[in-house]
Amino acid sequence: MKTVLITGTSKGIGLETALVFGRAGYKVFATMRNPENATAFKQQIKDESLAINISAIDVDNDDSVKNGIDAILKEIEFIDVLVNNAGIERHGSIEELTMKDFKSTMETNYFGVLRCIKSLLPQMRKNRKGCIINVASVSGHISSSPLGAYAASKFALEAVSEALAGEVKPFNIRVAIVEPGIINTQMAQDIKASGNSLYPQVNRFGGLFAASLETPTSATLVADKILEIAEIETWKLRHPIGPDAEPFIAWRASMTDEEWVNWNAANDDDWYKAVEQSFGLNARKVQ
Repeated sequence: MKTVLITGTSKGIGLETALVFGRAGYKVFATMRNPENATAFKQQIKDESLAINISAIDVDNDDSVKNGIDAILKEIEFIDVLVNNAGIERHGSIEELTMKDFKSTMETNYFGVLRCIKSLLPQMRKNRKGCIINVASVSGHISSSPLGAYAASKFALEAVSEALAGEVKPFNIRVAIVEPGIINTQMAQDIKASGNSLYPQVNRFGGLFAASLETPTSATLVADKILEIAEIETWKLRHPIGPDAEPFIAWRASMTDEEWVNWNAANDDDWYKAVEQSFGLNARKVQ
């Protein structure tokens, strides 16, 4: 039986990924900060008779990651797939976000991934096999207010993943970066509600998310893609996911840096018109 370790499985993409792998016959180690709150998840595992073990790992903490993974490796010989999904989001203007917001976002989304990779990589290298799937974001390519702190962490994750892929390929270890667009998760719902800022970019950005979420993309789409990456043994590095992911990335790539800055700095009327012309989304309606 193949094995997978997934971080951040209490809800959203992580929860759905654990279920998808479990249903595919994997032995799943689903980790989260507070397993005592996973009552519904535990019941679903029981109802479906899935081989999913829930355990506590706080990716922000060196000892928690080491002790949690060491305990798992005492139970089994090898982890075939590591899915680094745990992540947080803080949104707001650069001026209005606190230093704590910036540090906590980087701690979880970047350093948390590194802790897990460094804990499992020695055994993958020794066995000359393995797959590491890092859940980044379209925001790993595109940075705009109010997601500056979040994008910084995802840019960093993209960079270290790209470097890692070249290092470990000679040991037959695959690295893949998953880049979801706007997915119907609690994180997206929180951004949808953003507003009350000194900066108009923050206030209007929630409208873009609200308009997109009127035709929501389920987290199961991302989970299914993560399983597919693990199963087909592809060496492709980046995997945009969702109907808006590749269009958003291509849209940013079509602009010069100066054009991108000017679009973000535009007045409200011009910004809303550009969103509607480019994506057919009426971001004004929630304002």
